[in-house]
Amino acid sequence: MKPEDEMILKVSKEIILKYIEIGRLALGNFDEAFRSVYQTVKDTVQPDKKN
Repeated sequence: MKPEDEMILKVSKEIILKYIEIGRLALGNFDEAFRSVYQTVKDTVQPDKKN
């Protein structure tokens, strides 16, 4: 895994954990929320690259 991809995963994980900690995200919605956050972070870091 490239360092950039690892960083995207770590940032996404931290965002999701914060949302769970403050009660804004239920574990039942984890999959959908993580994919959405991951894609948003990835698009921000790599705006010119396609999936």
